[in-house]
This record gives sequence, C-alpha cells and structure tokens, in this order.
Amino acid sequence: MAVVDEVSSWLAVPADEVDRSFAGERERIVAAITALNTAAADGPGPVADRARYAQQLLLSRIYQTVMHIADHPTAEGSLLLHEVTRLLETATMEAEDAHLAPGILDEAPEDPKLFLSWLKTLVRGHQAYKHPYYTEFINREATREDLRTYVIQESLIDGRFDDLLAMMQVGTVGASKMEIANNYWDEMGNGDPSAVHTHLFNKIYEVFDVRAEDLEAAMTTADLHSGNLAVLLCRYRRLYPEAVGFLGMAEWLAPDRFRNVVQAWERLGLPEVGIVYHRLHITVDSKHAAGWFHNVVVPSARSTSMRRAIARGALWRVNSSARHLDERLELALSGSGRLPQTVS
Repeated sequence: MAVVDEVSSWLAVPADEVDRSFAGERERIVAAITALNTAAADGPGPVADRARYAQQLLLSRIYQTVMHIADHPTAEGSLLLHEVTRLLETATMEAEDAHLAPGILDEAPEDPKLFLSWLKTLVRGHQAYKHPYYTEFINREATREDLRTYVIQESLIDGRFDDLLAMMQVGTVGASKMEIANNYWDEMGNGDPSAVHTHLFNKIYEVFDVRAEDLEAAMTTADLHSGNLAVLLCRYRRLYPEAVGFLGMAEWLAPDRFRNVVQAWERLGLPEVGIVYHRLHITVDSKHAAGWFHNVVVPSARSTSMRRAIARGALWRVNSSARHLDERLELALSGSGRLPQTVS
C-alpha cells in the first residue's frame, strides 16, 4: 500500500506542485505502479487479491478528482498523476478483456437490429441476468443491515449515474444525443430539485445513517472495480461505444433487480422515503432501456468496430456484475457482509 498512500497524498496538492516536487521520482513511481499491476494480474491468491484491492482503491481515489468539485486544490491535470492513472486504467481494461469468451465479439451480426437482438439474447442467457443475489437473497432473506450494505456497494454507480450520462454524451449528435439528454433530464427530476435521482438515492443514506466516511471502508475490490469501470468508459471519447453498451445493460438490468429490492424493503417495513428511488427506476429504466437500445445502440452499430466495442462494453458490464454479485452472495450467506481487506 506504500505507493497507494503516496499517490493518494498528492490528490489535494496543486497539479503543478505535484509535477515539480516529484519530477525526479517519476521512474520510481511508474515502476511501483507497474509492479502493483503485475501483482494484480498474477492469478488467484492472497498477494494478487491484495494487489487488486490496492489497484482499484487508488484508481477510485484518483477518480474523485474528476467526479467532485473540491473546496481545495487538487492534482487534476498533473502529468505524473495522468501517467499513473493511465497505467491503472490500462491494467483494469486488460483484466476485464481477459474475462471475454474467446471469439465472442466476432459473432456479432452486421445488421444493427439483428446485432441488438443478438446482444439481448446473449445477456438473457448470462448469469448476471437474474442473479440469485437479487432473486433469492435480497428478495427473501436480506436483513436491514444487508440492505444497508447493498446501498453502500451500489453508490459508486447509482449514486452518480447523472454524472456518468453527462460525461458520456459529449460529442454525440442526433437521436443518440437526444436520448441521452432525455435520460439525463429524468435523472434531474425533470427540473424538480426534490425529485433529482441522486437526491432520492441519498434519502436511503438517511434511513440507514450512512455517512461519507462509511463509504470507502465498506467497499470491496469488486465494488471499487464496478465504479471504476463506469467512470473509465464514460470519461474518454474513444471509449464511447463501450459506454453505450455498459450503461445500456445497467439500465436494462435495473428494473428487475430493483423489484427485488422493493420487495425486501416492504418485507422489512422500512421507511417509505428510502425506497422512492428504486420504485421510480423500475418504470423509468424500463422506458430508458428501450429508448437507449433503439436510439443509441442501433444508430451506433453501423460499423464493425462500433459493434465490437458496444458488445465489449455490454459484456464488461454483465461479466463484472456477475462476479460482483457472486462475491456479494457468498459474503452475505457467510454472514461476513464484505470481504476482509488484508492490506498492509
């Protein structure tokens, strides 16, 4: 964790000061991050597990500099921080690509509408589509504390979905831009500040007394990884088609998953104010998924490169989600709630 702590300490320092102070340390820092990435990619085992946690924790902390407006200087724009970020991002993407079935992207049909049908069929048969973490555990067994843990773990995507949409729409045109704009305006409560979706999501924090300082400590490697993938795909224009696939699947899977959350909420008799967000998204996300598929996916899927990238992003979402939910279910059933992070 030494390099994680060192780079994290830069984040509240002005970018030019970081680059000036650490110019002579570049080779050492790059070597340390490269070693961290190599350890994280070195198969299963406690050393690799600790490295992956450190890797994703550092990337998540760095992303805070581009996802929040700070009341103090930050290292955003630092050349050295950018190099560190790109090393972490590249390793994260390579690791996610390793989970793609060989040749799967080559199977995508050329016709955009057939491509959409193929992609939806592929996901319907995926483990993530109706995962037992939702259909069995959350729906029937989850306790109040289980739901508190669930909300914290979802915060890195649900808690900032509006910002993800805002980032990924830059440079779009026509039907795609209008669909993303419509989706974003819904996230903004259609102009009603009390109905802004992030505001509604934060109401769940009030029910469970979740504080800002509770969040990072409760995150597992898989939690951090899911949030990092979303930011990574939405912040770069070259990864726009991957973001189309990733967020499209997030929208499509949400209504069925949230029905199980609502069922658990009602079963436990929790305050109604905390479930407004999930009730709303059962309807809204069904509508947005349909619009996203036909106004964003289909118009974008007119070239081989775009189809492959959209499918890549969609599979990144369901593959990472399945691993994430497998972990959550294992932890929930073991009673531990989260993986122990034995990082020293």
